[in-house]
Amino acid sequence: MFFGSIPALVTPFANGRVARDTFAQFVEWQIGEGSNALVPCGTTGEVATLTHEEHREVVATAVQVASGRVPVIAGCGSYSTAAAIELVRAAADVGADAALVVVPYYNKPSQAGLAAHFNTIADASPLPVVVYNVPSRTVADISVETLAQVAKHERIVGVKDATGNLGRVSDQRLKCGEDFCQLSGNDDMALGFNAMGGVGCISVTANVAPRLCADFQSATREGRWDEALRLQDRLYPLHAALFSDASPGPTKYALSRVRKAFPVELRLPMTEPSDASKRAVDAALEHASLA
Repeated sequence: MFFGSIPALVTPFANGRVARDTFAQFVEWQIGEGSNALVPCGTTGEVATLTHEEHREVVATAVQVASGRVPVIAGCGSYSTAAAIELVRAAADVGADAALVVVPYYNKPSQAGLAAHFNTIADASPLPVVVYNVPSRTVADISVETLAQVAKHERIVGVKDATGNLGRVSDQRLKCGEDFCQLSGNDDMALGFNAMGGVGCISVTANVAPRLCADFQSATREGRWDEALRLQDRLYPLHAALFSDASPGPTKYALSRVRKAFPVELRLPMTEPSDASKRAVDAALEHASLA
């Protein structure tokens, strides 16, 4: 259902408010550069700092600008099942194509709790649901067996896997089925992830280098592995540099380099990246021939 290069979009802010016009222009640029789908209101979009009204506005803007050209997968996660359902329904109301729902964070549910969480959301959802598994942020980790259980639900269609364990791709392919959509949540591992059965990446780097990321994903999808490896080598320093300080600070700084006047403003508790991080970003952009 979803494939290729899928940027986890940053949310631009100006004077403390969502910069809607800037975001709309950014979405248009992403589509023009070949992105295959869009994820507004994910972690990279500083979703934890958005009000419910801002969340709805950001998703609605992405949908309006995309205008059916690419799918919009709205971030709708919460550690409350009821709150996640509300977010999914709000995303559906403004025309999103799917919901990205993170494993509940902080309250650390059991595997039975995780299965109940996702099945309850899917039962109430008018949209397809993509599970987002990122144990480094959530502490809880949905096991392959539990994922296979919830994958039987007709509206749970895929996973964004940010476990960092490439072996899971094969395990999930065998247990969830070949048609279950596996998307990498780690740019630096996307080459191996796709070789093992993945079909794309929900990407931080694609914010900054959408054309290169789209070309990379096309190369893996079409079996042009030598070209994919060359693009991986070109992009790898940028993958690393964008996490050289708390995300999305380095990404917004990089965007200000490749899109002049793009706002670098962050919301607390995110703060400006360090000088060392900025130097790493500068070097990576130069290596990728982006600046």
